[in-house]
Amino acid sequence: MMEGTFIRVSGTTRKAQAYTIQELILNGTNRSFDQTESALTVTEDEIADFCDQMYQYTFNLCNTEESRQALPRVGKNQLLSWKLISEKNGKIIPSNGYLLLNGDQEAFPEATIQCAVFKGTVRDIFITKKEFTGALYQQNEDAYHFVLQHINLGCRIEGVIRQDIYGLPVRTIRELIANAVCHRSFLAPGKIQVALFDDRLEVTSPGMLDNDITIEKMKTGLSKIRNKGIAAAFSYMNIIEAWGSGIPRMFHEAEEYGLREPELIDLGSDFRVNLYRRTTEADQFGVIKPKNNDTTGTNGTNVGTNGTNVGTNDTDEDIILNLIRLNSKMRQKEMYEKTGIPLRTIKRIMAALQREGKIERKGSSRSGEWIVRL
Repeated sequence: MMEGTFIRVSGTTRKAQAYTIQELILNGTNRSFDQTESALTVTEDEIADFCDQMYQYTFNLCNTEESRQALPRVGKNQLLSWKLISEKNGKIIPSNGYLLLNGDQEAFPEATIQCAVFKGTVRDIFITKKEFTGALYQQNEDAYHFVLQHINLGCRIEGVIRQDIYGLPVRTIRELIANAVCHRSFLAPGKIQVALFDDRLEVTSPGMLDNDITIEKMKTGLSKIRNKGIAAAFSYMNIIEAWGSGIPRMFHEAEEYGLREPELIDLGSDFRVNLYRRTTEADQFGVIKPKNNDTTGTNGTNVGTNGTNVGTNDTDEDIILNLIRLNSKMRQKEMYEKTGIPLRTIKRIMAALQREGKIERKGSSRSGEWIVRL
């Protein structure tokens, strides 16, 4: 079997590598590598610590007090159902997935995520690079923040509210990396690579696609989880959502962002996703300009309650004037809370507008109102 097994890759017939044969055997018995028992044992206390770490990580990701209160705790029985542990002869045996989620780097030295930023559009000149190790969910979080630190951050004005916005959809970034972790082959040599170029974000995971999965099927949402135990843990921790929804959502969000259609590439022994960037135009205040032909919605110009336009091309002065038109009694602190423009800047602009005769104060500083003279 080891000498006479062949596979089809990109229209050619190749002799199967030993790790590929191991995966074929696992698939044939409906097992996944991460649910396969290791040669180690763990104690009840170690399991309790493992579950507490997962719970605490998930708790810290919750956005509201309500979601924190509703978060269930994971215990031994849950790990048994996920096949991350098993019991035999009074001993608790961790699976490969348990060890990976626990950050056992000695057993799996290649279970890491390599991140890099390159100058230009080819793998030539490094700007910076870093490799993340440890628990898989922490690797995922670290790689996600690495990308955020190295992509453009501007802002967009919605109504009178200033919102920070990145040059790529952040939910897609997180899910791309998480999917690479869930779907990678831990039998195949190599590490997950997250590479940022001038024109794209490139995420490459080791392991060939399953025979039943094609690029076109993936675009429709068809998915076959390679690491079922890890995926179950990631689902509990809200790192991934419904299985199979990531790829269709990535295409939808790329279109919403005005990006070129993402590219899915079967490299034979690896799988790669390219999420393309675009040159983002912004004014001197860091406000991102809308897409061409956009007139409404989050990419365009919003209209205030009295019909006053507050567009993404507006300067801080324009924004403040529009705020006054919307509410002549609005205080400077409230302007800061609504827009994020520094209070010192607001005070400076308001004083300049008064000197130039563009606005006038009527009444006292406590109960009066502003009048726009433009």
